[in-house]
Amino acid sequence: MAYLESIKTFVRVYELGSMAAAGRDLRISTALTSSRVASLEERLGVRLFHRTTRSMTPTEQGATFYEDSLDVLRALENAETRISDMTGNPTGSIFVAAPLGMGRRFIAPKAGQFCDLYPDVVIRLRLSDRKTDVLAEGIDLAFILGNPEDSSMTMRKIMDVDRMLCASPDYVSARGVPASGHDLVADRHQCLNLRFPGATEFQWTLVTPDGPKRFRIDGRLEADDGNVLTQWALEGRGIVMKPMFEVYEHLASGALVPVAEETPPIPVQLACLFPHRHLQAPKVRMFMDFMVEDLEETIRAACGDPMPG
Repeated sequence: MAYLESIKTFVRVYELGSMAAAGRDLRISTALTSSRVASLEERLGVRLFHRTTRSMTPTEQGATFYEDSLDVLRALENAETRISDMTGNPTGSIFVAAPLGMGRRFIAPKAGQFCDLYPDVVIRLRLSDRKTDVLAEGIDLAFILGNPEDSSMTMRKIMDVDRMLCASPDYVSARGVPASGHDLVADRHQCLNLRFPGATEFQWTLVTPDGPKRFRIDGRLEADDGNVLTQWALEGRGIVMKPMFEVYEHLASGALVPVAEETPPIPVQLACLFPHRHLQAPKVRMFMDFMVEDLEETIRAACGDPMPG
């Protein structure tokens, strides 16, 4: 078992390029990560990495051993998957991340249902509208609204989600109804923006007759919690851009009204993000399949647009 753990650790060090990153991903200390790689090198009688104070690169023997190690781990994963399929009894913790609004409404209830079905599984759900660093935070599976910036992640697209620009009747009564993104800028409308440390989205991308265009919006209120933005919009404090499923009920009741309909926001992609398909544990795959099984249908229904059938 110790030899197998050393192989798994070596593979993550090889792929992530550092002992510290591999340790975070495996949820072990950097010292233990280094010890496992060292014991593997001692057993094999070769150096697997060239090490300097600033970098770590695989040796020729390390690159060869990595490819063969993948075959071993894939075979083990296939065996575990077959046993899980036969017993239907996954065990252990699954670390999951999701945006606040979607996580509270759609992910948390289904995660509870998964635990009902599989009592030996522990779901550790982290909800935040900040961008999640899957590797650094040790996340097994992240639900995202947007496009991943890390190409080393594997993505499973679920659907495109429509978004809406909207405000309260009190706001548009006082400030007028902007017809387009150009009016948002020209009339200096109060736009409620989702921002947090490290955020790069300081503009809204809207669909114009000439194609998608970025508009630099202005506003005196911003937050790192999308639910706060919705509440501010309901209080008449500005215009908000939200996924349709988060504001449909407010639009249906008249508490919010659509604005800038000539230039709607581009849809946002809903997807699952996870590191390295070949090392994905069977329990994580089972959880992901369970979660996405009817997620698109549920979200479309929440947007007042049920799927035909």
